[in-house]
Order: sequence, then structure tokens, then C-alpha cells
Amino acid sequence: MKIIVSSSIGEKYSADLLIYCIDQKRKDIANIKKKEHRPTIVKACELGDFLAKDDDLLVDYDNEKTLKNFRRVGYVGVGHIHKRISANELRERMRKVGGNIATLCKKVKASKVCIIPPEIASENTFQESIYCLTEGIFLGDYKFSKYKKEKDADKGKNKGISELKYIHQKNIQKLRKVVSQAKLAAFSTCEARNMANEPGNKWTPESFAEYAKSLAKKSALKCTVFEKAQLKKMGMGGLLAVNSGSETPPKLVILEYKSVNRKAKTLLLVGKGLTFDSGGISIKPAAGMEDMKYDMCGGAAVLAAMNAVAEEKPQFNVTAIVPATDNMSGSAALKPGDIIEHYGKITAEIINTDAEGRLILADALAYGIETYSPDFVIDLATLTGAVIIGLGHHHSGVFSNNDKYTEKLIDAGFRCGEPLWRLPLGPDYRKQLDSKVADIKNTGGRPAGAITAAEYLHEFVGETPWAHIDIAGTAWNFTEKTYIPNGGPSGIGVRTLIEFIRKF
Repeated sequence: MKIIVSSSIGEKYSADLLIYCIDQKRKDIANIKKKEHRPTIVKACELGDFLAKDDDLLVDYDNEKTLKNFRRVGYVGVGHIHKRISANELRERMRKVGGNIATLCKKVKASKVCIIPPEIASENTFQESIYCLTEGIFLGDYKFSKYKKEKDADKGKNKGISELKYIHQKNIQKLRKVVSQAKLAAFSTCEARNMANEPGNKWTPESFAEYAKSLAKKSALKCTVFEKAQLKKMGMGGLLAVNSGSETPPKLVILEYKSVNRKAKTLLLVGKGLTFDSGGISIKPAAGMEDMKYDMCGGAAVLAAMNAVAEEKPQFNVTAIVPATDNMSGSAALKPGDIIEHYGKITAEIINTDAEGRLILADALAYGIETYSPDFVIDLATLTGAVIIGLGHHHSGVFSNNDKYTEKLIDAGFRCGEPLWRLPLGPDYRKQLDSKVADIKNTGGRPAGAITAAEYLHEFVGETPWAHIDIAGTAWNFTEKTYIPNGGPSGIGVRTLIEFIRKF
């Protein structure tokens, strides 16, 4: 999607759709530059057909003389932007409006689109609103049709928005930077969605490795991929144990960005890369198991976020690690009652082989902390069904041993419309993981299942500042929004990570 910011439409400019964003108090109607476009919206408002609420849409198909260089004119409501509206509420509203615009463009098959944004008094607030509007349009325009045969009737027709033009008179250069940043964040999110939409037989540990290599090849990132033989020498007992029932070898995929500042801080990102989770010997129910191709959304998020890191080059180091495997029930598969030894020599008794995510993350966390000495660690994982029981599909659960960074992480999530809710940790929960035969066991029973899973990971980070984000309820089937695919992967976490990195 090409995005243009200009101070005027231009006499010769033409597009499939010209969109006016209208405030609920209708003050934007007076700002409609072309007087011939006013009567339709004024009449619609008088009749109550268009109230400019944030879900109101209207399309004008008047004669060519009236429309001139535009095949159609659209009017999109943005609701009432009053002084008391919170910054995060306005940001989310504009993302949803962007999603509505994308939906309208799909409906009328508009490829080239020109937008007159709403008038907002504060220029800073306006810039943020356009950032979020751009995110919403880009994310709402997303679709995954790689494996669908194109119908003859659709061949050669619009494949989505190819060009987006904003018209605004002030601070054009700054606005261009803003929309460029929004496009990068949205593009990275769509990359994570693409990975998650791939089926388990197509997106394998090797796919994670190839994606990381391709990103490193075109940027200043360094890619390292550890193969199975190397993982054995390193003592990656958790990752190898989960992989033991599979014919597809595991990978430990690492992407590094190093700042030119030698004294720079280091941020470590770790994402669960479970490319398909059958549950292993503790096999999952058949109903809904097809969704277990999404069990790699944490890994997808951290690798996709590195697109922005490579482009924006922050003043600190960022390393992303993805332990990648599937979890199958082959003849050599991990069994309940087995004891494994993690990286760092901690032993674990296996109670349930379907509690596998914590096993591969534990190795990656221990290795990453020992190797890179990070100032802060964030891991993302579709880790537990228990977090869905607690928070539904509306918040991701966050667990941490550090208040300062976690507050900033939570703030980043709310700014991005990806809310996080902090849940507790503590020795009472850790006791549920006590084992009679090993240092720890991999489940602590049904009570507080999301918390005990986090406590398992806590065992491997020690005193290093760390936050664990459980995205099992939000990686797919996230809260219904205009810019989120219904029932599909949301790309959750990518924009939160990018927002956090920009302010780290």
C-alpha cells in the first residue's frame, strides 16, 4: 500500500473513492472542500440516515459531473470527539474507523483511495489519530487467500488498497513520518498474521529459520539458527523433549540487532514457536485441534516485530529468540512421568505433555539471559487455556517480577488497543510446582493454571527483570473489531512490542 500525504487533492487527481471523515457534531461538513459534495451528506443527516457515529458509512453514486474525478464519494462517521475523550479511547476509535474504511473499500472494490481526515483541534492529537487511522486501514485491508483458487470472475479485479492519499494542510513532513511509522507497525502485524495462517504442514521450524534469515539478509540484523545436533550439545533438554515425538527437527532461531552504542541496554524477546500442538501423549480433544497451528503466534510476534527494529534502528540492543518445534505423539514422544533436564541443569518432572510451551520457553529464556545479559526480557506465548477462563478473549495476561518496565509495557498495550491485565506471582503459587522426584514439575493442577505456568518460567529468569505475556485468549478469536480478522489470527503483541521498543 502506497501512502501519500498532500496539502491538496489536485485538479487532475483521480481515485476510486474519496472519503470524508465526519465528526458527530457535523462540524466537518463545513470543511468539505468541494461544495457539490455537501448536499448529499446534509440531506442524509437531516433524514437521520447518517448520524456520523463511529460505525456510520454512506456512499454517494451521483452523476459523473458531480463526482468529477472520483468514481464515488464516501462519508465515514468518527463519533463525537469531545475534550474529555481519553487519548487511548480516541486512538482505538480511529483504528476502528480505519477498519470501517477498509471494509467499505473491499465492498466497492476501491484500490485508489483519497481521505479527508476529521478536524481535530490539537495538532499532536491529530497526528496520533492519523497514525491509528492508518493502522486500522492497513490492518482492516488484510486478507489471507494464498491457498484459495481464484474464481474466473474475480481475476484481474481489485486485490485491496494499493494507494492511500491523505489531504491535510499542516506539518506535512511530520505527518508523512507518522503514517510511515503506522504502516511499518501494521505491516509487521500482518507478517505475523501470515505466519499464523499457514497450516502446520507448511509453517515448520524451518520456516521460522528461513524467515529470520531473509530478514537478516536485507537488514543489519544477525541471524543464528541452532540445529538439533547443536541443541543436544548445548543441553536444550526442554526443546528436545517436546520434539522427541516428531519427525520434524527443532530449531532455535535467533535474530540480533546491535546498537552502535557499546554501552547500550539490551532487550530480549522470546516467543513460543510451537508450529502445531497435538498435546503429545496427553493428546488434545479432536474438536478444534485445527486451531493448534496458531500455537506459534508468540514466535511470530517477536520475529515480526524485528521488522520495525531493523528499519528504525533503536539506540539499544534487541535480540529475538524463537524455540521452534511441533508437539507430536510419535513412538519416542515425551511421556507423563518422564524427567528431563533443562538448559542450566534444572530437572523437571513431566506431569502433562500438553504443558509443552513452558518447556521450550524455559530453555530459550535461560540461554538468552546467560548469553545476552539483558536489562529486560519479554516472552510471548499462547501458553494456557486457563488465562482464557480468567480474562476471556479481551485481555492478554501479563506476569512480571519488575514493576517499572511492566507498567510501561501495559501502557504500550493499551495505547495499541492490545490491553494487558497483570496477574500475580508468588511463592504460594510456586509451591504447586514442587516435585518429589525433580527440581520442579511442569504443571501445578487446575487452580491458577496461568499463574503456575508463569511461575515455571519464573524459575529460569532468576532476578533478571522479566515479563511474560500469555496471549492464548487473544492470538486468535480476539475481541471483535473492524480491523481484526473475525476468528483468525490477530497478530497480537507485535504492535505492543514495537510501541514499547520506541519508548524503551
